[in-house]
Amino acid sequence: MIGIGIIGAGDFGAAHARAIKQVQGLHLVASCRGNNDALAAFTSEHGGRGYTDWRKLLDDKDVDAVLVASPHHLHADMAIGAAKAGKHVMLEKPMAPTAAACDAINAAVAAAGVKLMVAHLMHFALPCMAARQMLEQGMLGRPLVGSSWIIKLWMEHNRRHWHLRKATGGGMLLTAGIHALDRLVWLMDDDVVSVSAMLGAMSHDQEADDTALLGLRFAGGGLGQVQSVGYRNGAAGYAMDLVCEHGTLRIDMDRGTMLGRDTAWADLPGSFEPNWMHAALVREWSAMRDAIADDKPVPVDGAYGRKIIGIIEAAFASNETRREHEIAGAP
Repeated sequence: MIGIGIIGAGDFGAAHARAIKQVQGLHLVASCRGNNDALAAFTSEHGGRGYTDWRKLLDDKDVDAVLVASPHHLHADMAIGAAKAGKHVMLEKPMAPTAAACDAINAAVAAAGVKLMVAHLMHFALPCMAARQMLEQGMLGRPLVGSSWIIKLWMEHNRRHWHLRKATGGGMLLTAGIHALDRLVWLMDDDVVSVSAMLGAMSHDQEADDTALLGLRFAGGGLGQVQSVGYRNGAAGYAMDLVCEHGTLRIDMDRGTMLGRDTAWADLPGSFEPNWMHAALVREWSAMRDAIADDKPVPVDGAYGRKIIGIIEAAFASNETRREHEIAGAP
């Protein structure tokens, strides 16, 4: 059995704990949170020992791998500390708020020889997996243009002060809009070479963004756009359109995936599941188990996680300069 420790035993830490319980070969042995009462409630529900100091959790000999699901600005220190302690790491998105921090994480993981997976959930969500499989079959040809969006309530019950500040890696784009960006980049299957972006706090009095519009140029000539909007009041939209050489795809997380050909839409069979997020977390942890137990490659590695952060950094720079911004190191 692979012992798991959760650093960041909050709302999404609990979602991970429920998924871990369903994956054969894994068991939750420890969790960490600074609030004693909240930690006690978490361990009472999900089991395992409780720590208020994440460094003490890393000293636990029964912990083989950790989930880092803490505030974004703490990801690098915790992931690097875990790697140095010889623990494998599942690191919640965003990998870190800056590309430099991602580089430091990747260097520590390489030096320690442990596994690192960045928890980009879209890679394990059934509608997105169905679209990827359809693209890999080749009948649609190359993706040419993509539009991906997440439009949702920003001030949810789990919103914290650090979500509202730039210095702590807050903002809608790094918190939730990153899912729409990741989904587009993964399905376009190409490197982004430049970004033009507009960001702001349109609906809330906060320092970090609640709204971002990104335009992307891909190395192979493709184009993409991303909408990341955290409204004050409305209804959610969480979908994507992809235009390929020989057809179109529409991904709707609340409906599944549709194939467009000859001016008509058709549902892709088996592309919808009601509780898609929980099922995706179970797949995510199953992949992490296989990477640790069987030395398989992780599906979403640190190089990919760093690439997504590089795009977001370019978006921030573009917004400041009001110019299209090239991504350093892109082809």
